[in-house]
Amino acid sequence: MVGPIVRIALRIAGLALSLGVLPLHPAAAQGAAPAQPDAKPEMRVGCPGLIATRSPLFQRASLRLAALNADQVRLTFIGHATFLLESPQLVRIATDYNDYVRPSVTPDIVTMNHAHSTHYTNRPDPGITHVLRGWAEDEKPARIDLTYKDVRVRNVPTNIRTWGGSIERHGNSIFIFEVAGLCMAHLGHLHGTLTQAQLDEMGRVDVVMVPVDGSYTLDLDGMIEVLHALKAPLLIPMHYFNRYSLERFLERMKQEWDIETLDVPSTVLSKATLPVKPKILVLPGH
Repeated sequence: MVGPIVRIALRIAGLALSLGVLPLHPAAAQGAAPAQPDAKPEMRVGCPGLIATRSPLFQRASLRLAALNADQVRLTFIGHATFLLESPQLVRIATDYNDYVRPSVTPDIVTMNHAHSTHYTNRPDPGITHVLRGWAEDEKPARIDLTYKDVRVRNVPTNIRTWGGSIERHGNSIFIFEVAGLCMAHLGHLHGTLTQAQLDEMGRVDVVMVPVDGSYTLDLDGMIEVLHALKAPLLIPMHYFNRYSLERFLERMKQEWDIETLDVPSTVLSKATLPVKPKILVLPGH
């Protein structure tokens, strides 16, 4: 026999479950636990505040743009440091947008860096909705955190060298793109290794677009140090001026990373298809 007190307790527990007051499974209460203060960035589950971890907004099926599945991102190498990212809702993002290398479509969002004219423009297409300049204004670092439809774009400022050899503080940004459950980092015109604070701000990333020329940007030893710190499962080379500079990078990396070369400059990525062992994916172009 179940006593009246027990029956009342069971009813209260059932009401709490129906209202979402109690977790249905112990793991549900652990999923949102904050990272420990001494945790390394590579130990994080994902980007800080990853948009895909938030509760999805209601959306009628008839309004969805079905070019990609909800967990997919299309990435196309346009050339030099410019990629075109396309989200499931067909938000288009062009990285290091400039006057010389541009995608054939007008992006919704462009990111730019200040190192050279092949990484920014003062004359962006007026049809672009958001132009994100990744360098300092009045010596204050750019601080960008934009959510647009199903993507989030944020930045981590870094310094760059000038042609004269001096330092331009906060002249470059590592842009982080959070979309479809993926966290993708474009290192821009990176000139130095990353501090612990910068790594912490980035959090763990899934895909890194990495400059591999080894001269105008960070030297190969320094860049490999950055990649070891990031521990991303997928690396995509960019910013190389000839086949030699690309092959030099691949030769250094092939003992630790698998290498795959595609025949086309575009690929579709998802969390489910990320490699188990870290891989370098080479898209044609330079």
